[in-house]
Amino acid sequence: MTSLAVGVDIGGTGIKGAIVDTESGQLTTDRIKKATPEGGKPHDIVDVAKSILDDLSPASDVAVGVCFPAIVRDGKTMSAANVSKKWIGFEAESLFEKELGRSIHFVNDADAAGFAEQQFGAAKGRDGLVIMTTLGTGIGTALINDGVLIVNAELGHLEIEGVDYETKASFAAKERDDLTWKHWAKRLQKYYSRLEALLSPELIVVGGGVSKQHEEFLPLLDLQAEIIPATLRNNAGIIGAATLAARSAR
Repeated sequence: MTSLAVGVDIGGTGIKGAIVDTESGQLTTDRIKKATPEGGKPHDIVDVAKSILDDLSPASDVAVGVCFPAIVRDGKTMSAANVSKKWIGFEAESLFEKELGRSIHFVNDADAAGFAEQQFGAAKGRDGLVIMTTLGTGIGTALINDGVLIVNAELGHLEIEGVDYETKASFAAKERDDLTWKHWAKRLQKYYSRLEALLSPELIVVGGGVSKQHEEFLPLLDLQAEIIPATLRNNAGIIGAATLAARSAR
């Protein structure tokens, strides 16, 4: 069985893919990135994913993983973040498999990124409960307990002070409210303190584009758990989707 697999990461603004060595977590091809079609409708997104797969031209026995910004249950997308509402309750996995002409492993994008960080990145070798959070347009989360992924954890939507707190603590909220790093960190402190009180993680990994500037805000947080920046950056979703696909194919 080949250790190679394709990972395709679908986002609200871009769709990217590559072939991954799932033993090492390294990309074996250049990453291909194409714009997400305006409106983010199902057939339009699948067409772009197909064009990326065509460009990569993997062998027929290479597993394909696709990660998507939605709750994924039994191959259906049960929510939609920054894509068309037509995805809600949609038989997404079936459409991808029909149009791509092969079976795929379909997973939530934060779950894929969190699994990649636990296998190959910042959380590699860490036991106990690891929580991956991505700070961006919203707050994405993934739970990995002793290496086992607990899927579809939507903990960015914790209600604090009567509001869905990703609307206060996401990076988009920092930009919207023109917050300094110090003032944003106060909101993050409330969020991560609540997360810690509920779940007592061993480790919290912080991803998203803003994690490149982690030294500006992570040192301002006071938590019992260790909190560290993600290391796989924008490749985490690709690597996680590919690795989960390869393992499900075994």
